[in-house]
Amino acid sequence: MTQDLIDHLVGIAPGSPVDLVRSRRPEARANAQASYDALLEPAEAGAVSAVDRFALAAFVTAISAEPATAGFYREYLSELDTHVGARIESLAAAAAATGPFGHYPSAALASENTEGLRFEVPEADRAALGAPLAAALEHAHLLVFRPREASAAALQQLLDAGWDETSIVVISQLIAFLSFQLRLVAGLRLLAQDPATTGIITDHTHAETVGAHA
Repeated sequence: MTQDLIDHLVGIAPGSPVDLVRSRRPEARANAQASYDALLEPAEAGAVSAVDRFALAAFVTAISAEPATAGFYREYLSELDTHVGARIESLAAAAAATGPFGHYPSAALASENTEGLRFEVPEADRAALGAPLAAALEHAHLLVFRPREASAAALQQLLDAGWDETSIVVISQLIAFLSFQLRLVAGLRLLAQDPATTGIITDHTHAETVGAHA
């Protein structure tokens, strides 16, 4: 993908105040796009296929309630596989929740434990998507809403479903990248809506600070 995806998702026009903020950190801007290219559109997909990658991306962004980003990945996935795209859209609707929640491993934090949806892919969808992708979707839901419950046992479920260790690293990196991308898009969209509140034009020191995170 040649266009900067973050700019596209936020609707950042060349020369706009938010574009100027991002341009102050060209390496951060380039690295965000390079991460997308490496994780979503690598030269060689390996065991984690393009459909798997975009299915995870469509699912994670949909359950995170970021419509523009979810729409981008949903459309891309539908172009790759219409049937998988339709199932992911349905599963994401059923998996939506408000987090984080879950139980901490330490008994000292037990008072902070909270209950929430523990998503499992229904058997019909599991059969259609395959055990590996179904397990990856369940793992993504855990990392998005119940990161406090991430564990060796959770990773073992991915191994049991058929993923190898290299693929699990890719899946984990992809989910982490999507979480970063969602936060960045949300933050930049706020700036784009009212850049004057950031002092982008009148306060160059503040612009540098904001740019460091863009």
